[in-house]
Amino acid sequence: MLQLGIRRGIRSVCIVVLLGVNALAHAALNLADPVPIGPQVQTGQLANGLTYYIQKNSLPEKRLELRLVVKAGSVLEDEDQRGLAHFVEHMAFNGSTHFKKHELVSYLQSIGLKFGADLNAYTSFNETVYILPLPTDQRAAVEKGFDVLADWAGGLTFADADIDLERGIVLEELRLGKGAQDRMNKVLLPKIFGGSKYADRLPIGTEASIKGAPYAAFKRFYKDWYRPDLMAVVVVGDIEPGDARALIEAKFAQLKNPQNARPRTYPVLPVRTVSEAVVVTDKEATNNVMQMLYPVTADVPVRTLADMRQQMLNALLSQALGQRMQALTQQAAPPFVGGGSDFTPMMPGYRMFTSSAVLGRLGAQPAIAALVQENERARQFGFSADELERGQKNLLRTLEQAFAEREKTPSAEHAEEYIRHFLLQESIPGIANELAYSRELLPTISLADLNAFARSTIPEQAAKLVTYSGTDKAQANTPVTPSGPQLLAAVQEAEHVPVTAKAEKSLPARLMQTPPQSGTITAERRNEALDLTELVLSNGVKVILKSTDFKNDQIQMAAARFGGQSLAPEADKFNAAYASAVVGAMGLGDFTPLELQRVLAGKVVGVSAGLQDVTDSLVGTSSHGDLETFFQMLHLKFGAVRRDESLFKSFAIRFQDATQNAMAQPEAVYGDALQSTLYAQHPRVLLTPRPEDFAHIDLARMQSLYERRFASAKGFTFVFVGSFNVDEVKPLLATYLASLPTPDVPTQFVDLGIRPVSGVVKKEVRAGSEAKASVDLVFAGAADYSEAEQLRVRAMVEVINIKIIDVLREKLTLIYGGGMGGGLKRLPYASYNLTLSLPCGPENIDKVIAAAWGEIKKLQDAGPDAADLDKVKQNWRVAHRKSLRENGFWLGQLNTAALMGDDPAKVLSYEKDVSAITPADVQAVAKRYLREDNYVQMTLKPEPTAVK
Repeated sequence: MLQLGIRRGIRSVCIVVLLGVNALAHAALNLADPVPIGPQVQTGQLANGLTYYIQKNSLPEKRLELRLVVKAGSVLEDEDQRGLAHFVEHMAFNGSTHFKKHELVSYLQSIGLKFGADLNAYTSFNETVYILPLPTDQRAAVEKGFDVLADWAGGLTFADADIDLERGIVLEELRLGKGAQDRMNKVLLPKIFGGSKYADRLPIGTEASIKGAPYAAFKRFYKDWYRPDLMAVVVVGDIEPGDARALIEAKFAQLKNPQNARPRTYPVLPVRTVSEAVVVTDKEATNNVMQMLYPVTADVPVRTLADMRQQMLNALLSQALGQRMQALTQQAAPPFVGGGSDFTPMMPGYRMFTSSAVLGRLGAQPAIAALVQENERARQFGFSADELERGQKNLLRTLEQAFAEREKTPSAEHAEEYIRHFLLQESIPGIANELAYSRELLPTISLADLNAFARSTIPEQAAKLVTYSGTDKAQANTPVTPSGPQLLAAVQEAEHVPVTAKAEKSLPARLMQTPPQSGTITAERRNEALDLTELVLSNGVKVILKSTDFKNDQIQMAAARFGGQSLAPEADKFNAAYASAVVGAMGLGDFTPLELQRVLAGKVVGVSAGLQDVTDSLVGTSSHGDLETFFQMLHLKFGAVRRDESLFKSFAIRFQDATQNAMAQPEAVYGDALQSTLYAQHPRVLLTPRPEDFAHIDLARMQSLYERRFASAKGFTFVFVGSFNVDEVKPLLATYLASLPTPDVPTQFVDLGIRPVSGVVKKEVRAGSEAKASVDLVFAGAADYSEAEQLRVRAMVEVINIKIIDVLREKLTLIYGGGMGGGLKRLPYASYNLTLSLPCGPENIDKVIAAAWGEIKKLQDAGPDAADLDKVKQNWRVAHRKSLRENGFWLGQLNTAALMGDDPAKVLSYEKDVSAITPADVQAVAKRYLREDNYVQMTLKPEPTAVK
């Protein structure tokens, strides 16, 4: 897997500026003090220089997250090693001291891991990271897991034959990345990276190098850079720290650094001194994008409390400026589809102030003007006291939430923190310290401090790189592609337009000024087996409550009933499809979306409602302290929609512009052809959104369709799962849910008659200029649904996916990724849909089809390997035990059971049902559904003039 290494998040972004007077006068903290490493983690180094991080953590239970982090990426490659940093990562799964080729993945699957989902790795410009989760209820698995990491660190074998076999797989990965963006990046990245080594060291490498790199070059890269002084081992999970440290010493202490080790340096990104513009177009580009990239500045790690305070200033500025940019998109004639300005972390040690926009019908000039002038407004006049206060509330609330969940944060999240500390020197004081420091430091940041920070960091008419990338086709609603000089002229003009301060109107502090007239709870029943409380309210609405301790401050809600878009006539299919999005875009109650953000500052709460294919649905989340606000939002989702003609117009324009060139992408053409072929051009099957879709939408019809459904709460069962006390919630239920109107509305869906074609249908699609292809085999039709049959089908899918990896990828090297998905469905009728998708080279289409059918036939004739089925079962058991401690899992189970009238207790028999699946069961469903007389075969090939 590849990553370009662009970091996100407020913690990694800071710059040294003068401190405000308020901070200097504050006596509680000494700003010169270093930010300590928190007590939650043990860190250290072995004698050979290898760094380790160890944290005991109980979520998920009986699980351990291991990481091997190597400060070695593509930027360290010699000229004959282009792409080999990433290639070496591939070789880590192809033979080592303790595992022969294919043995490692097979072993890890046998203990419940899934290749790609659990077991994974990535390579970027500056690092390679290996990811290995393990069960801890088997001591042998833990020790073997450390053997795996040690093999990756120093025991890879690099057999010539294995390298040659893997070349095909890496070439397929390179092929997958080709397309419009890749072609445009080859022009843009050398400019963005200022001619530094980053520009010609993309991690994937070159086709020539992947095909022909000498065997010695692989071994040389591994010897030079996979060395203990550039490595860290991260261990987080259900293990005693002393035990973990002993295992690290036993497995890694023998690693040695090479004599005369090559220095590990980082390329210098030059500071731009002259403005420049570059325009690049491509016929397959789907969006027109403009960027203004200002000179790089130092990205200083947070080492002291003063640095931490600067980090907070940066976060406050980013948040306030981001909300102002969002406001620009909600104008009746928005200057761009989406965009904004912020500090972008680049490579280690650097960051850059950037402004960018996805362009709409007005083109580049208005977008440039809006971005430049909004930046200048913030630089000249700063922000308001309300904007500062909202930002402080939001930052503090985020940390308070993290502190509340400090003992219930997944181990993988902690592991990511320690990876960033090793690679980027991100501070790791622990959430308790971080919250304490923030409570002290945030109040010291005055409005004068924030505005001074804006003046010092937002560039003023600085040198910049202006880029334009997009389609080379003429578009009906978009100006012609600008030239480089025109872009620079537009920026210069915008920089000389005077700006004025921004004003905000005052808003009420609450969503609802007076609560509705309460109803009552008329019935209550306990389900002791599942620890549920089931209520009936005076208006007939039902409620299911499951109080849990899985999280300390998380409450989730879902509700569904039948109806949805299926009740809309065909003439309203687009109105029905986009009604939910439009209603959400116009705000809630008396508030626009941006006003709603202001009112909800410092709160952890959200509710969305919408029309799905055959259901009306609501989902939401809240913290315990924000429950009343949550219930007010939920109540306001019913009844009259907030109608806003200006916001509707903005929505329609932005979506029309965003989809203007959607069908330029070969994958969109192919996907639409697949759906149209499978469902025989059924008029109610929605394809890739197009501009004309939004020409057909009508606000009055959308409002009518939506309000017709949400004028009534009849038929809904609201499911709440999380950290609440049932008795505390009951008054809120009576006030805000029992008071909802429940006039009669249809609570059944309409079967629109969308059915797959029958028989064998084969179709070829020609699209795209790259030598890329894809094969899809779709098996679909009516079925007799049962939960047991669903499990058998899912087991078959997973067994096939094991074989796809083992045979089509590893043995035949025909693909990089791909596999089967799907299963049985109950709605709108009992059916099955199983799709096998296999991207490949055009020259290999016939081989891929033959190989895929070969594996299907083996499964049908001989059944699955018992070991493969056992791997699937073990993965399911591990995943299920983890899920049983997650609010989201229970929410989904209970919501589906309430909608379908199922017994929710079936979840308790899951492992027994899994154990009951036999190889004969899997063989039978393979015969039943993967039929040679009923499937659709689609192939995507490049256009005849495509690049060879």
